This record gives sequence, structure tokens and C-alpha cells, in this order.
Amino acid sequence: MGSEVTEKTSLHAGRRIARRLKAYGIDKLFTLSGGHLFSIYDGCKDEGVELIDTRHEQAAAFAAEGWAKVTRTPGVAALTAGPGVTNGMSAIASAQANNSPLFVMGGRAPAMRWGMGSLQEIDHVPFVRPLTKLAATPTNTDEIPLLVDEAITTSMTPHFGPTFLDFPMDLVFMEGEEPDGPDPVLPQPQNGPAAASDEIERAAALLRSAERPVVMAGTNLYWGHGEEALLELIERLKVPTFLNGMARGCVPADHELFFSRARGAGLKGADVAIVIGVPMDFRLNFGGSFGEDTKIIAIDVAEPLRDHPREVSAELYGALPATLRELKEASLGGPDRSAWVSKLRAAEDEKIASEGDEVNDPRVPMHPLRVYGELSKVLDRDAIIVCDGGDFVSYAGRMIKSYEPGCWLDPGPFGCLGSGPGYALAAKLAHPDRQVVLLFGDGAFGFSGMEYDTLARHGVNVVGVMGNNGIWSLEKHPMEYIYGYSVVADLRPETRYDTIVEALGGHGELVRDPNDLEGAFRRAFDAGKPALVNALTDPTVIYPRKANLA
Repeated sequence: MGSEVTEKTSLHAGRRIARRLKAYGIDKLFTLSGGHLFSIYDGCKDEGVELIDTRHEQAAAFAAEGWAKVTRTPGVAALTAGPGVTNGMSAIASAQANNSPLFVMGGRAPAMRWGMGSLQEIDHVPFVRPLTKLAATPTNTDEIPLLVDEAITTSMTPHFGPTFLDFPMDLVFMEGEEPDGPDPVLPQPQNGPAAASDEIERAAALLRSAERPVVMAGTNLYWGHGEEALLELIERLKVPTFLNGMARGCVPADHELFFSRARGAGLKGADVAIVIGVPMDFRLNFGGSFGEDTKIIAIDVAEPLRDHPREVSAELYGALPATLRELKEASLGGPDRSAWVSKLRAAEDEKIASEGDEVNDPRVPMHPLRVYGELSKVLDRDAIIVCDGGDFVSYAGRMIKSYEPGCWLDPGPFGCLGSGPGYALAAKLAHPDRQVVLLFGDGAFGFSGMEYDTLARHGVNVVGVMGNNGIWSLEKHPMEYIYGYSVVADLRPETRYDTIVEALGGHGELVRDPNDLEGAFRRAFDAGKPALVNALTDPTVIYPRKANLA
């Protein structure tokens, strides 16, 4: 009897990395050219992993996070050593706040010269470790594929989040033996077991007696693939539903049980609130958005990373499809909730009607709601909306509707401006046949507007819509309210950002009159190149903000 021999091939570590990526189904790598990464680039070329290069490392990392957001699979970025990695840290922090499965690879000075002052020598791991689920440096070449496997699978283990590896330049250029074997498989936590049965029964008992229940769902509903089970639950139990973050679109905006404008009345008036995949942070006023007597049922893909800021009556942690379906079956037989749904629908309709004058406002410069009213006329049902700004984007949250999961990409609770072009780049690459609309404040454009060069070079035809009011609205108006004056809150009025986009290879239009908006939007979609509609908006318009940011 002869012994089995495993065929082995000697490959440099950059190619072994690329093979691991391809084995997990990852075929896009976002980067900015750096010498420490040449071996990885060579490997990607040989293994068929497409390299998408940007003009700033922050944009590359945001593009990788954007890929994760629209595909629900790991997004991968490669950043060169030193400033390459530090430039990407804001995007890594954003992925942490959004629970996005992001894998960032860094270059690193050679191990054999460590501590001697090599080019861009710095130990990245202590910087990024607080932002990641895993941060490590291999100590030898053969350790690299194993660490790549660990980084990718860790990013996809609840709670999802970013991981980081940096590769010493000498190790990543060295060759090692690559044994043949089965392809690895990404974790599929959505297929796991439901939460504990006693907690499901405790929650079901509350729901069976609830006369005014609501659902408040957020980003982890989306990461946990819970949208179909949620629809089954709310339709069977007749529960009004509110969504934020990546959960937008998990219940279609025209569904009879979806609400947005009536959120204050719904959450305060609920006797039982099912809070799914969203922490009670500043967006929910640290639990204060609910009534004092509201019973909270907390449901998520895993136990929370922070303690709840208020008492909860039941905690259900497990795979969302199974958990929500078991909760639905256990909660049947509650009271008639039609009066509660009708009450919230009346409040919703009243709020929408009250905005009619602003949506049709003829003023010049324009009201932001008029811009979005006109934009809504040309959007497809499956359009992907990417948000990058403050007050202008806040108005979009009220006006622009989402009907499918993965169609709303905003910065999330970390609130980092400059994320938009990277997100939009990834969204259009993932869904080339769909509209991808990038909503900009003029302030946010300054962070990463040069990425229009990236969009043009790669033939990625994103349509940008800018609300250009010449100020930092989110800061100027509150400071003037508090102090009677503002400082460092003004930009150059009426800057021609549209001509900047034209110079970078795109299509640009300036719009002053709201009657010209619809035509400008249609021309932008038909331009066959990345576009920007630069809409001049009224700097005196103050967004009616109530959120407790502290």
C-alpha cells in the first residue's frame, strides 16, 4: 500500500493571499498603489482578483466597506505601510461602528530590518487593534494563509466587524509550499439556531397581550438576513415597523406596516417594543425614545457589545431567521391592533402632508426637500442611495424611500464624512445595471471629491447630487442658536464643484432654479460617465433636529 501524497506548489506569499481571497469568492481588492503591496498585486493578477485603485487610502477602505454593505460578504482593502494604513483608520472605525465585515491588509517594513528605520516603518497593530476584531502580524511566510483565513472568517462571525493583518515586506515576497485542499467556506450565521426557547416564550407572552406593539429594527437585521422573517412576523401579528441604518428597505417603504414620520408617536406610545439589531445609542436617545412604561424585547445576532441603557424584559440572541419565525409562531392570538395601526397611519400622513409646501417650494436658492422631491421622480425602485453629508443628507432620510435591502448606504453612527465616493464606487461595481446615486453636502465633497477621477478611470457611472449651501449647516445653525454667532462654519458660496467633476472626466451641471432639476437629473443618468448635479440650496434653511448627540 502506497501512502497518499498531497501535491504541493511553491508560491510567493502574495499569490497565496490572492488564492485565499479567491477561494472565499472575493474577486475585488480596493487599494492605492504602494510598493509594500507589489507581491499581493502580482498574486491578484495571476489569480483573477480585480484591483480597483483609488486616489486616497481612506476611499479604498470605504469602498471595501461599501462592497460589504451591498453584498453582505467581506470587503477587502490593501493599504501600503505607514501613512497608507493610518489614512485608512477612519474607514476601519466606521466599519466597526457599522458591524461591517471588512478585511484590511497592510504593508509593513521588512521583519529582517525591523527597528532600524526602514521606509514607513511603524507598528500598525497597536493603533488598529481597538478598532478591529483581529489585528496581527505573521512571523513567518507559511503563517500568512492561515491568518488570512482567520481574518476573513472572524469578520463574518457575529457581531460582524473589521479585521486587520499587515505583512512584513520580506515575508510577503518569500515563497512557501501551498498544499492542495478543499476551498474554505464563509460562515453563514444566519442559518444557525434560534435564541433560547425560554426567552422566546417570555417575549411571546408580552406580545400576546400587547395592544400597541412596534418593531424598531436596525443594521444587524440586514447583516443577519432577517428581512423575510421580519415581514412574516409583522404581517402575521400586525405590528407597525420603523427602520434605521442598513435595515432601511428590509420592509418596503410602501408596505402598510412601514412607518417613518410617526416614529416619535409610535415608540413613545408603544406598550411593547421589539428592538431588532440596533443598539439603544444616541439614535434612540439611549432608550429614551421609548415610553417610560414600554416593555423592551431585545433581539440580535449575538449578545450586545455594550450594556443596555435601560431595562429590557426579554433578550433573544441567535440566528435572526429562526428566532423571528419561532417568535411569530409563539406570539399568535394577540388582540386586534387595527386601531393602533390606523392611529399611526394618520400621524404619518399628517406629517407628510405638512411637508408639502417645502417639497414644492419655488424659492431660489432651493429648499433641500424640493431637490429630493424632484429626484424622487427619476429614481428606480431598486436605486441604491449613498449618503455623504450632514443636514442635506438628513433631509434625504425623510424624503427618499427604500424598497429593497441594501439600497441605503449612509456613514452610520461613526458619522465619518468622505465615505460616499468609496461606497458608491463599490455599489456600482456590484450592481452595474442599477442606479447608484451619491448624495453630497458641499462640505463632504471636500473630503473625497477627487475620487471622481477614480470613478471616471474605472468607468463607474455614479450620479452625484449636491446640496450646495456654502456652509457647514450641521454646525453653523446650532452654534448661532447657542452663542448668537458662528465660527469656522462657512465655505465659499456657489463653488463650481460641477466643473471640477468635468475636469476629472465626468459630467457636471449647475442648477439654480428648482424647475430645472428634473431635466438635469435625467441628463446625468444618460451621460454615460460619472456625473454631479450641483444644486444651489438655501443656507438659511434649518433642519429640525431633535437628536441627543451626547
